[in-house]
Amino acid sequence: MIVLHSPLHQRHAPAHEFFRGERVPCFETPQRAEFVLEALAARGHELRAPQADSTPVLAQVHTARYLRFLESAWAQWLALDADNAGRQPFPSVWPVRSLRSDVEPLNFIARLGLYSMDNGCPLVGGTWAAAKAGADAAASAAGLIADGAGAVFCATRPPGHHAGADFMGGYCFLNNAAVAAQSLLAQGCGKIAVLDVDYHHGNGTQDIFYRRADVLVVSVHGDPRTEYPFYLGHADETGEGAGAGCNLNLPLPAGTAADAWFAALDVACERIAGYGPEALVVSLGLDTYAGDPISTFKLQSEDYLRLGARLKRLGRPVVFVLEGGYAAAELGTNAANVIEGFEQA
Repeated sequence: MIVLHSPLHQRHAPAHEFFRGERVPCFETPQRAEFVLEALAARGHELRAPQADSTPVLAQVHTARYLRFLESAWAQWLALDADNAGRQPFPSVWPVRSLRSDVEPLNFIARLGLYSMDNGCPLVGGTWAAAKAGADAAASAAGLIADGAGAVFCATRPPGHHAGADFMGGYCFLNNAAVAAQSLLAQGCGKIAVLDVDYHHGNGTQDIFYRRADVLVVSVHGDPRTEYPFYLGHADETGEGAGAGCNLNLPLPAGTAADAWFAALDVACERIAGYGPEALVVSLGLDTYAGDPISTFKLQSEDYLRLGARLKRLGRPVVFVLEGGYAAAELGTNAANVIEGFEQA
């Protein structure tokens, strides 16, 4: 399988984040992608650099105001104080409910809060370059599918599925799955399905397509009453307006074992088959693994062979987009197993 990646992902390497109130080393690290690349190369997959420029599609997925801020955020941070080069900015205020979000504040930290859903997106100097390279890979994958490829894997980071049209969150800055889906539509596909199998609900992807009928979004994830992102991902969220019926959430309780997880996956796949998409985008989060440090599902490495095989049965060309998965050493094996299961089915 063609695997798209860019060394620019290494430029996004924050030193720390805040997890459950504590300052800790980042779970989302450059080593994650490196383990994946090593495992895929060892199994003979073809590694390529992205060729497409995602800029036109990003303008269809994210708001212009958000993109301007994200691209210039680090320069704005340095302009406040040259010593900020050695500091990571974090938001400390957010425009919830009755507060206004239509007026962009002059204060940088307030602007950062305006465009953040949480404080889980540590910024560094290379963040924009890394995120843009991931979006370029997603757009490139769509082009390869349009040219006849059966499947393409984007081994990119940072992940993207928590990023909405005008906000970042949960390590995600640009929504790569949405870029892939929108790019496939631009290449002539009439309908696309996005399947998110990350432990955490892809709230950003849902947000972007919630009122549209040309993209079906289906997600199997931890129950948001107890799991991040907490405020979206419930079963009663089924789409609005033109998108009514085009969103399916399948939340599962913490500690869900493999058999129950695959039963939910079957429901997801049946819904996708009934929708009849011309192509499939898979937000491939691998934090469903039993050894993941911030998740609680119980899948084992061999279960990812089964996942790949089930996706192949859908009979659609697929763009795989790497999302979460924080047991870094095992991440490569698990990603490679999905692809092996897909190709051997």
